[in-house]
Amino acid sequence: MNHDDFKFEPIRGLPEELPAGEEILWQGSPNPMRLAKDALGLNWVIGYFVVLAIWRVGVSAVELPLNAAMGHGIPFLIAGLIAGLLLIGIATIQARSTVYTLTNKRVCMRIGAALTMTLNLPYVCIGSAQAAVRKSGLGTVTFQLSGETRLSYLMTWPHVRPWYFSRTQPAFRAIPDAARVAAIFADAAQTRLSEPKVSRIDPDHGQIGIVAAE
Repeated sequence: MNHDDFKFEPIRGLPEELPAGEEILWQGSPNPMRLAKDALGLNWVIGYFVVLAIWRVGVSAVELPLNAAMGHGIPFLIAGLIAGLLLIGIATIQARSTVYTLTNKRVCMRIGAALTMTLNLPYVCIGSAQAAVRKSGLGTVTFQLSGETRLSYLMTWPHVRPWYFSRTQPAFRAIPDAARVAAIFADAAQTRLSEPKVSRIDPDHGQIGIVAAE
């Protein structure tokens, strides 16, 4: 039976209905295998066990025939396979529970497998963005927060730029067609930040003034 753990969401990936005037421009999720490689170090883990297996075969080959020595490396290869499958499983769970959303007003991230949380980042809180795109089109779009906006690195991992602990940078990790997503963000952010804001400049007489957005 197919059970949807997020059936309570009024809109997929969002905790509530969109306010008037806001619309979804793009939604997506990480590619599990790419997430396992980029965020969980899948290649490094497998490589580590391969090196251990080669080392063990080399040590055993000093006293045993090569065929027998090669058998001594098999347990390390099996351990590496199990570790790799575990990492792929974790990445798959993370990817299935993650929804990245771009609207015309904000960046939204529904993240977390065991403890789900939703981040809402209005464009006024984002100073800049960077896109790292592979030949396959898969890539990561990173958002650098401006002002006093702070996020916990541990609470938002692996949906962050690696190693930026003090100034955590949330990220759309391992997403397909990352260049197009970055372009959508750039256009939406530019449009949003160039919109004028309406503010009351004379409360006593009810006058309304228009000031540029920050």
